[in-house]
Amino acid sequence: RKNTKRVPSFRKLLRTSKIKLDNKLKNKQYKQQSAVRKYRKEQKKLREAVRDAIARKPFPLEESRKKKVDEKHEEEEDALPLDMMDEDDLKLMEDLAQKASFLTRDLSSNEPVHVKKRKHESVIEKYEKVPRHMRTEPEKELIHLLPIKDKSGIIPQTMEKPALNTAQDEEEDTEEMEEAEDFNEEPLPVLTPEEMAAQRRQKLQERKMHIAALASTILSEPDNNIKKLKELRAMLMEQDPNVAVIVRKLVMVSLMEVFKDIVPSYKIRPLTEAEKATKVKKETQKLREFEEGLVSQYKFYLENLEQTIKDWKQRKLKKSNVISLKAYKGLAEIAVKCLCELLVALPHFNFHNNIIVLIVPLMNDASKKISELCCEAVKKLFKQDKLGYASLGVVKVISGLVRGRNYDVRPEVLKVFLHLRIKEVELQKDSEDIAPKKKFMTYKEKRKNLSRMQRKWKKAEEKLERELLEAEASESKEKKLKLHTETLNIVFVTYFRILKKAQKSPLLPAVLEGLAKFAHLINVEFFDDLLIVLHSLIASGGLSYRESLHCILSAFYILSGQGDVLNIDPMKFYTHLYRTLFSLHAGRTNDDIGIVLQCLDVMFAKRRKQVSQQRALAFLKRLSTLALHVLPNSSVGILATNRVLMQTFPRMDLLLDNESQGSGVYLPELDEPEHCNAQNTALWELHLLQRHYHPIVQKFAAHLIAGAPTEGSGALSLDLSQRHATELFEEYSMRGMAFNPPVASVTPRRKDTFSQMDSFIDEELNKQLQHHISATVVHMPLDFAKHLKETSLS
Repeated sequence: RKNTKRVPSFRKLLRTSKIKLDNKLKNKQYKQQSAVRKYRKEQKKLREAVRDAIARKPFPLEESRKKKVDEKHEEEEDALPLDMMDEDDLKLMEDLAQKASFLTRDLSSNEPVHVKKRKHESVIEKYEKVPRHMRTEPEKELIHLLPIKDKSGIIPQTMEKPALNTAQDEEEDTEEMEEAEDFNEEPLPVLTPEEMAAQRRQKLQERKMHIAALASTILSEPDNNIKKLKELRAMLMEQDPNVAVIVRKLVMVSLMEVFKDIVPSYKIRPLTEAEKATKVKKETQKLREFEEGLVSQYKFYLENLEQTIKDWKQRKLKKSNVISLKAYKGLAEIAVKCLCELLVALPHFNFHNNIIVLIVPLMNDASKKISELCCEAVKKLFKQDKLGYASLGVVKVISGLVRGRNYDVRPEVLKVFLHLRIKEVELQKDSEDIAPKKKFMTYKEKRKNLSRMQRKWKKAEEKLERELLEAEASESKEKKLKLHTETLNIVFVTYFRILKKAQKSPLLPAVLEGLAKFAHLINVEFFDDLLIVLHSLIASGGLSYRESLHCILSAFYILSGQGDVLNIDPMKFYTHLYRTLFSLHAGRTNDDIGIVLQCLDVMFAKRRKQVSQQRALAFLKRLSTLALHVLPNSSVGILATNRVLMQTFPRMDLLLDNESQGSGVYLPELDEPEHCNAQNTALWELHLLQRHYHPIVQKFAAHLIAGAPTEGSGALSLDLSQRHATELFEEYSMRGMAFNPPVASVTPRRKDTFSQMDSFIDEELNKQLQHHISATVVHMPLDFAKHLKETSLS
């Protein structure tokens, strides 16, 4: 009978106490030892009986025991102690001792075992009746058949067991084994490279069709075909090494697109026990099953992507070795792309925080491609996040990453903070977008379609709806302001830690750039300390001119906002910018001019009352000199800034006059704008810029020479006068290394020009020839005249 007893599970064994397990083990060992002893005892008794039968002196079992008292110590070694035996086993042994006929029977006897023995026959008489024969022939094995009963009694029936030709069987087995080996050794058909490529293309096409069929089935009816997601996800474990890499990539991307389409616009929460026990409609139950299946498959899919990335990061292969380690990088890149897409497309759905935790560390990855993918995804998330929940989660993880790595991260990780949507203007705009727009009936429509009582009820209903909409809008705005405040606090804490503990870190430019953008949102309590830190950074001399520009911009943003209430003179920042102007890059990488233009706008246009005339004149002169050396778009931006200075500050036309306006001489090499005597110079650079090859630079130069008038013939057109300097700088950018605006094509009249040149040269040659002939006797050959004519023409 087959043992159907189940093996206990591992959990059940864990719940079992150690003492119980020890007792079970001891009992099992004791039973095995008892069985072995019992078997040895029976075998020994059988050998004794056979030995007595051969000696033809059979002794009953009882007598043999009496004769062998002296060998009792041998019995005790093998026998089972009676006090350790069960009652059933003891009784069985006693019965066997009484039935010694079986033990004393000649094994070569033809008499069947089941033949009944007469009671009056003793063991010796029975043994005497056994026929004797010589043991010359090998004993033949007999097979006992069913007996025949007749008048005389029962006749036993036996037959000899047919002797098998073992030699022949061994030969046949050997032949079969050789045939099997020959079959196994037959080589598989060798395919040519073309056949292998065709076979691979066929397999790949089949997998593609299967993926497309599953995806289209799911998208057609997501509620009914949610189980197909499991089948599609199972293809991520493709085992065919020829197509495994491509199939897994296709399945990753397909699942990502499917989830983007079928995921609902709300977060699915797990059901409580009470909700599960409640009876619901079929439609509700179907929806619950769909949501539960969707969340579980989405979770498994994200786990697969995470495992793929971890295997690649740890340089670890699976046991099957279907995919090489080199191919794992491509798989990991596709997995990262899918995670980035889901991060941006499904910020409201489940496991979004888990995706953030996966993506943010990859922003600092050694692979530039993966790092850029993750940074771009986070930037997109910041730009489209209106409420601020997702942005807050990302900022928290980035802050923890920077602190955990001891500020040893890529600068791009901190530069993503610049794309946060935290501005008061955008907050008001977003609140208007989020507030639902309700269309109410006009007075004429009410008079036409409603009765008096209906109009009265309608008026009260619309009043209530307006109040509800205002409450919702204000509530959403307050919630957003709270989230944005918490986000900015984390950003500023990260910036201040770097300024305090890692001033020589490569993160400092990103920190200064971030402070320049969000400086107007910093609390007034930190202004004094922050300005001191910024000035110490500039004075240390360890910053590049770009980093120092960010320091200056941050300082003036602080002072132009809430810092107006502070009595601080930022003269040292003006001096540093005046000194830095001639260090700017004048080649193709002139992006720093944009930062300079922003600094000038904050320093002069927004603080005109705190700037002296000497300072404004010095900057106007140095900026005009700088405009001669930079690219055209930079010259346009600088000249637009000069226009603002001339229109904002009085008596700037002093520099358009040749006469000096005071004592002293202009000192262009002096780095102090207040003491360089800029009033004693002139803007001679404008006359050079008036002959510039760029038409917009020519227009601005002519406009400034005329005194920057707002009306009249010297005024600029509206498209130039109403635009900011930074906008003009970007508009006429030279990044494409081409003229901007492009040069108009002109077709010169070549024939008329050459004909005039020919006639002029002929006349001049004739005059010179006549003069030469009259002055000298030597005749000049006409060939030389023609040659001179051709040379002049060329």
